[in-house]
Amino acid sequence: MSLHRAPAWLICCALALPMLLAGCSRTPASSDYFPLDSGRHWTYTETTERDNGQRTQRSLRLDNLGQETLDDAPTWHRHSDDGMHYWLRSDDSGVYRVASRFDLDEFYTPDASRRYVLKLPLSVGTSWQADTAPYLLERAQQFPPEIRHSHPAVPMVYRIEATDETVDTAAGRFEHCLRVQGVATLHLYVDAASGWKDLPLITREWYCPGVGLVRLSRDEHTASSFVTGGTRTLDLQSWP
Repeated sequence: MSLHRAPAWLICCALALPMLLAGCSRTPASSDYFPLDSGRHWTYTETTERDNGQRTQRSLRLDNLGQETLDDAPTWHRHSDDGMHYWLRSDDSGVYRVASRFDLDEFYTPDASRRYVLKLPLSVGTSWQADTAPYLLERAQQFPPEIRHSHPAVPMVYRIEATDETVDTAAGRFEHCLRVQGVATLHLYVDAASGWKDLPLITREWYCPGVGLVRLSRDEHTASSFVTGGTRTLDLQSWP
């Protein structure tokens, strides 16, 4: 749910540049595929299907709250209605997150380094690394059951796998989309019978020009009855 998701800028004229050039032949800017301008919002259906057969579904909304100054630099603020704030920036290297905060936290937490959402160039093979956490893996007999509490930072390698995909969602059909895949491995003691296992964490994200993220899937599976995982998906329902 990378998933998350997961998911702040230069100056206003730099952000307006992609729109001014929209009719020209050019290399797309990363902010074309991850819009940051104020007033935009997206609503997704989040579906979680666990390996033990449980299935839950809810609505998730993301809002762009506009430009702010963070650490003396222009930054763009996003908020999700599950209680997370994100601050992002964009430059000629791509779109990246610089800080985050839970609703209940008093202060934001700065990222130690640039946490890219999309890295330029937007071409097949472009890759980057960012930490993730196991969002779905849980122990059957442990409190709290979520393994992300003991493994909050697992290195994940992201790679642009395709640049011209068509994606059908509840919000409509979108063309010329990027598909990004993230792969990580969590080395985990599963149980006495299985011992230590390398568990794959796989994220797939689809970003479409002028819209942003339209679909996300996150897979975390294990065959153990002591540790359960599952799949989480985001599917775009509406956008401005």
